[in-house]
Amino acid sequence: MTDDASDAADAVRAHVFVSGTVQGVYYRASTRDAARERDVDGWVRNLDDGRVEAVFEGSESAVEEMVEWCHTGSPAASVEDVAVEYETPEGESGFRVQW
Repeated sequence: MTDDASDAADAVRAHVFVSGTVQGVYYRASTRDAARERDVDGWVRNLDDGRVEAVFEGSESAVEEMVEWCHTGSPAASVEDVAVEYETPEGESGFRVQW
């Protein structure tokens, strides 16, 4: 059994911007599925400039797995760059696709 308070204290937050062919290729849905498999909280959305933006919160190892996952993304995606900013966790709950 885990201690939720210590889990929250150990949480990290990565704010990610992914560029390339990442819209219209199931990138957001695949990100959501990958995050839920790793018990990572946060969200993902398309940006008007063609990039995808995502926030991942959770254990350091799970968040790092998601950042690494973003370099490949969905099978139809062609990722050119992944920019990551680490921030103070804000207590995200669940993982959702934003519209």
